[in-house]
Amino acid sequence: MTENRHQSLGLSDKDVLNMYETMLLARKIDERMWLLNRSGKIPFVISCQGQEAAQVGAAFALDRHEDYILPYYRDMGVVLTFGMTAKDLMLSGFAKAEDPNSAGRQMPGHFGQKKNRIVTGSSPVTTQVPHAVGIALAGKMQKKNLVTFVTFGEGSSNQGDFHEGANFAAVHKLPVILMCENNKYAISVPYDKQVACEKISDRAIGYGMPGVTVDGNDPLEVYAVVKEAADRGRRGEGPTLIETISYRLTPHSSDDDDSSYREQDEVAEAKKDDPVLKFSAYLKEVGVLTEEIEKEMIDGIMNVINEATDYAEAAPYANPEDALKYVYAE
Repeated sequence: MTENRHQSLGLSDKDVLNMYETMLLARKIDERMWLLNRSGKIPFVISCQGQEAAQVGAAFALDRHEDYILPYYRDMGVVLTFGMTAKDLMLSGFAKAEDPNSAGRQMPGHFGQKKNRIVTGSSPVTTQVPHAVGIALAGKMQKKNLVTFVTFGEGSSNQGDFHEGANFAAVHKLPVILMCENNKYAISVPYDKQVACEKISDRAIGYGMPGVTVDGNDPLEVYAVVKEAADRGRRGEGPTLIETISYRLTPHSSDDDDSSYREQDEVAEAKKDDPVLKFSAYLKEVGVLTEEIEKEMIDGIMNVINEATDYAEAAPYANPEDALKYVYAE
């Protein structure tokens, strides 16, 4: 029988079932959004498919009542774990007035929800890194027991915001977890044409912080390293750079034709390592998940997504006169 790895990490059977259900929910919402886009009902999709394990494994290692997350645009698994709902995400996809992220102003993927400690991101990539560092500094000055968790793609790790944020966090020993979700492609540019070092985590030594690379298709491995990084941060030992290795199973976005820069055989091969299927197989091997439980789970998820889709499609659009509401302080 397969070794029960989750119990050795302090995770119960219920915990890992919740992790799997959240990964499945992210995947099924994403798949529905592609269908809605292709049928002309929503304008844009930027996908999480292939990265759910890294996202959900990491978010489960954080304190949802203390910590702040600054997700990048693919992080559906992270924001679902922190309390966003299928309805919230569908309202964003349809750009409706009730969209909690921006009241329908922003493109999908600009997650932000004050009540769930999700700090909104900006359209230029990597600007969320200095924001995470600033929140960590404020938390340290106020003697709060929080860490900030910020994610970005491997292409973003070449931007100045990453280097400035990482350096400042390390110098001031701030409780920041910098997680690079390396999905092999910065839009159309493969990793070997972006970065000369073997791993993104190799850059950590230049800032004087620990750096670790893990299998992003294994939520338990990601959980373990993020938990350790969070504990380090709370002890006042400073930031950690984590790199999760996965593969982007979809085009960069619904406006992208990935056949122009990668072979479809490569994508088909990557799908054999699909994190959702791998985690399902592990849970079945250790006797936590059965076909019956999985079917019930999927049926429940599809009901939630159907209700969320119907609600969001029927919801009103924003009034043009509200365009500046919430933009400036009252």
